[in-house]
Amino acid sequence: MREKLRFLGLDVHAETIAVAVAEPDGEVRSLGTIANREDSIRKFIKKLGPAEQLRACYEAGPTGFVLYWQLAQLGVECAVVAPSLVPKKPGDRVKTDRRDALKLARSHRSGDLTAVWVPDEASEALRDLVRQREAAKQDQLRARHRLTKFLLRTGRRQPLGLKAWTEHYMRWLAQIRYSQPAQEVTLRDCLNEFEHMSARVKRLEEAILEVVKLAPQAMQEVIRGLQALRGVAHISAVTIAAELGNISSRFESARQLMGYSGVFPSEDSSGKRIRKGGITKTGNAHLRRIVVESAWCYRHRPRVGEKLRKRQQGIPAEITEIAWKAQNRLHRRYAKLMARGKEPRKTITAVARELLGFIWAIGIKAEAACKQPMAA
Repeated sequence: MREKLRFLGLDVHAETIAVAVAEPDGEVRSLGTIANREDSIRKFIKKLGPAEQLRACYEAGPTGFVLYWQLAQLGVECAVVAPSLVPKKPGDRVKTDRRDALKLARSHRSGDLTAVWVPDEASEALRDLVRQREAAKQDQLRARHRLTKFLLRTGRRQPLGLKAWTEHYMRWLAQIRYSQPAQEVTLRDCLNEFEHMSARVKRLEEAILEVVKLAPQAMQEVIRGLQALRGVAHISAVTIAAELGNISSRFESARQLMGYSGVFPSEDSSGKRIRKGGITKTGNAHLRRIVVESAWCYRHRPRVGEKLRKRQQGIPAEITEIAWKAQNRLHRRYAKLMARGKEPRKTITAVARELLGFIWAIGIKAEAACKQPMAA
């Protein structure tokens, strides 16, 4: 069967797709450029012959997975590959759409490409919403910084003991007045921008709460289970679940999940020389950010506070046991590394790497619990 397969390399852009094919006889040739439209793609695939003998691939990018779903409907097996892992010759300095398509077709036939996970439409929609909320939080932080730096430049200091961004702090901001009209307008504009961003974040968080109710049962169980962990509240749990998808089918081990998040140290060793550097930062940056943020909570001694106890209500005992084991192990890990003189950021990164192992264990347990009633 493989002797009859034809491998397509697609260099996809917003309006065009450059196509190349690796033939069964070894020839690799360009097939030109087609419009990135559903009808054009359908006509082109029909000309190439039986869909079951075609194997297509293209690089993940801003065009998303629309082309993947279109080819799947046409019966063509397609792979969306990681651009950073496409083989490249060191001396190759010429880059065109045609050459990129030829390289993809050739590499796809030889099996040198690494495919990324393609979510279904519902999972991708939830992930888009979660990432939109993350972008809104970043805009809210920028609005805060603009306002506080403006106050700093103009010599306005908050009263001692007044905590920033509380109701009392906001009332204090509303009482500030400037003698210069231009500064008064600037202050009001900064305040309006901050209030607008805060309302945007709140609106998106409410939307996430509603959308999660419509998510598959397995994902809902994973979200509930992850909240048993210290430092992982509802939004963090939704973010992790949306970025990971089906944990049991994607990651065979916790170590594989750690590698996916890019928290392993890089290494450049040769012979007897061993040289390790910073973390690789390959893989999912959104997952890495949320896990590192959660890892800071394990600086404190293990305990189950009121908020955490409320989140753990109704969660299976085996999952809460994993969460308690995580608190003890990760706090010891933090204390041990800090006692050795490690930098706090490096220590937290190491804790985050081990936290991913507990996230994997809870995800496996939660998904297995959903499958058991169906099997019975």
